[in-house]
Amino acid sequence: MWGALLRRGGRGPGCLRGLASGGPPWSQVVSEAEKIVGYPTSFMSLRCLLSDELSNIAMQVRKLVGTKHPLLDTARGFVYDSRHNLQMRGLVVLLISKAAGPSTADISFQHNMVSGIYSSQRSLAEITELIHTAFLVHRGIVNIGELKSCDGPLKDMQFGNKMAVLSGDFLLANACTSLAQLKNTKVVELISSAIGDLVQGIYYENSKSSEENCLTDDICISTWKEQAFLSHSALLAKSCQAAMELAKHSAEIQDTAFQYGKHMSMSHKAQGKGNIMDYKKLQGAIKAGKGVTSAIDLCRFHGNRALAALERFPPSEARAALANIVYAVTRFP
Repeated sequence: MWGALLRRGGRGPGCLRGLASGGPPWSQVVSEAEKIVGYPTSFMSLRCLLSDELSNIAMQVRKLVGTKHPLLDTARGFVYDSRHNLQMRGLVVLLISKAAGPSTADISFQHNMVSGIYSSQRSLAEITELIHTAFLVHRGIVNIGELKSCDGPLKDMQFGNKMAVLSGDFLLANACTSLAQLKNTKVVELISSAIGDLVQGIYYENSKSSEENCLTDDICISTWKEQAFLSHSALLAKSCQAAMELAKHSAEIQDTAFQYGKHMSMSHKAQGKGNIMDYKKLQGAIKAGKGVTSAIDLCRFHGNRALAALERFPPSEARAALANIVYAVTRFP
């Protein structure tokens, strides 16, 4: 069955509509998707976030109130995630796990499935969110040498940096412990490489050379896409692939899941506002090339690639929810 679907690309009665058709708003997409996977993903990392260790850190972070330390904004995001972006990666991992379904290669552990998802895949979704959250916290570290007097007292800003390092490291350590408990060498390798990609991507984002080099030709656009993949897409793409590995799906299906995660998150990054991205320069550089003609087209290009990957999965509620996510992240005002 899978071979036939992959050859014909899923076209036919279950074919997905194009991006021009639009879709429901983001909050509705998330709400409907959470019902499909069995429970709200906002509770996935709750055990870790409410642990005694992080509760103590949260009490210490209150000392930063009145300063402009970015760790405060990160902490507020955990409490009030108005755009429902915090748990997006784990939600996608769960949805694609359900869309792929159980593998016919090994039916011995299908009794571990809840709402069509293996327990190991749910653990992977939580691990993915913990890693993403850890890096969000680490991004809250400020450059002490660039502080202004209005940002707050120096000792408070230094204290905030220590809290960002410690709390981020705590989350990352918990994620790595849970990753080892999956007892799957390939999954460990995939997620470990994604962590390395994140570190490399963030380094590129914050390097002076990245800030100074404007986008003036196709080579620079290629460089931006590489950096965007490392810092924004690698974790989700490799988590989607790892979810297929946990269900013992073929290498072909694993690559399909990887492609969806990569292109969906790339379309989301093309829509968002990065720290080093000048979208007017990006648009001018793209127009000078032979490919897409605007930043919007770049976003939709990756969105269409994500939809193309989805068509290789059989029609289902989970597949429709994954498509709605693409429609939502490629919507422009």
